[in-house]
This record gives sequence, structure tokens and C-alpha cells, in this order.
Amino acid sequence: MIFPQWFQSIGSFDLKSLIVPLLQIIMFGMGTTLGLKDFEQVVRTPRSVAIGLVCQFSIMPFLGYTLATAFEFPPEIAAGVILIGCSPSGLASNVMSYIAKANVALSVTITAVATLLAPVLTPQLMKLLAGTLIEVDAGKMTLDIIRIVIVPIGLGLAVHHLLRKQSTAIQRYMPLLSMAGIVLIIAIITAAGRESLLLVGGALVLCVLIHNLFGYALGYGAARLLRMQERDCRTIALEVGLQNGGLASGIAMMLGKVGTVGLAPALFGPIMNLTGSLLAGWWAKQNDRRTSRGVDTESSPKS
Repeated sequence: MIFPQWFQSIGSFDLKSLIVPLLQIIMFGMGTTLGLKDFEQVVRTPRSVAIGLVCQFSIMPFLGYTLATAFEFPPEIAAGVILIGCSPSGLASNVMSYIAKANVALSVTITAVATLLAPVLTPQLMKLLAGTLIEVDAGKMTLDIIRIVIVPIGLGLAVHHLLRKQSTAIQRYMPLLSMAGIVLIIAIITAAGRESLLLVGGALVLCVLIHNLFGYALGYGAARLLRMQERDCRTIALEVGLQNGGLASGIAMMLGKVGTVGLAPALFGPIMNLTGSLLAGWWAKQNDRRTSRGVDTESSPKS
């Protein structure tokens, strides 16, 4: 925001062109951590996985549309709010589920399956909800998501199964590389969209915060209504509230609108990590108190 020129270009090289390659590296790293065991929950608890996926691709997209309409943002800014809602959950949800002592296996499975479904569901939801705001070519968006997500994850899976020693070495450094990549992506998008942020920044931060918090609340509430166990309710809440802002940023880049459509995804990442950490930490402490009192958190109907 203060020195945007530092994150716009180096000589004649446009730094925005780094966004997609950085995301592909992050997705490749995700692929190296995945195995068939990460999809076991689909067979073992198909109902829980299905509930998570339905909540993921219904609550956040329509909540994003409602908020974008209520705040009366310019069309491309509004489309960005909808885009983050139409994106799948990301790796942050798995980390937060671990901290919250929720169902990590279920979280990993929902994230993996949601990511694989994104090439089909995200473009169709964007066409339905944001088609009047920006031009949405669902076919092209599908191919873009496959290139950004599916191909790198597929390569990561291949490395994981065929080159196990190399895969272990890669996994050691990928978290640090992923964090650095996301920080750089956010900086580049902020620099590119500085003027738009100055225009709607405060309102957009509030909108994104509401989107995130209501995602947790509605995800948790839906799981409670469906009589899921407490650990699973927490998992669904985190899966719904925590989105893959990096993927949404990559899509905005492929649309050629990273400075407008990409703003909501760029803001969503830092905000969700702050609120997610606070929520997960609170749940963990709550869980410790209940354990010390001898209460079964697996089957207890109330948090």
C-alpha cells in the first residue's frame, strides 16, 4: 500500500506473472502430502464428507453473493467476494482442525475432494452468481483451474508414490515456501489493486470478515442440525469458513482482473488465518477443560 512500485515490476518483468507459478508450486507441495489414506473417509464416513462438501459449495457462494449485493460494491469487486465464496477450502483448514482438536482426517478428506471438484463446481457457481457482474467463461475457467490445481497436485501425487525419499525432503521445506509464496501473492495483489482498495478498503475488510465469521457459524450450525458429533461439527465449521484464497487469486489473475476481482481473496487470507487461529485455540482450550472433567468430547452434543 505504501510502496506499491516495489511489488509491481522489476525492470520490464511484471510481478503479477509470478502468481500462477507460485500457486502451482504450492499445489504441487499439497500433492506430495496426499495419499490414498487421505480419501479413506469417503468410504468410511460418506455422510460426513457429503455434508462438508454440500456446506462448502452452498453456504459460502450464496453468502458471498448476498454480501456483495448488500454492500453495493463495483461489479468487479463484488465478483471477487463471490469468487472467494465459490472456491474450495484450503490447507489452512487442516491445520486449524488439528489445533482445534477436531476431526483432522475428515478435514483433509473434505479439502482434498473439494479441491478436485473445484474445476467443475467453481466455474458453474461463478457463472450462476457473478455472470451479470463480469464475463465468466466457465469452460476456460475450468481449464485454468485444472492447470493451476489438478496438474500440479497430480505431479505431487506421482512424486509421493514414485519418489518417496525426494517427497519427504520436499515436504520438509514446503510449509515455509508456501507461506512465503502466499505472502508475496498478497503483496503483489495489494500493489496492483491499491487504488481500488483506497476506494472500498474499509467496507471490503468488513464484508470479508462477515463472510468468514458467518461461514464458521453457518457451517457449525448446519452440522449441529444434522446431529453430527462435536468434533465433526468443528471440522465442518472450519472447512466452510476457511477458503483457498490463493486459488481464488490465481483465477482472478487468469481473468486479467487481479487488481479488482483479486482484492477480496487477498484480504480473506490474512483475516481467516487470524480468526481461524483464535477460534481453533478457543476450541482447544474448551476441549482440555472438558477432558479434565472427564467429559467425552467425541459424542457430547454440546460444545
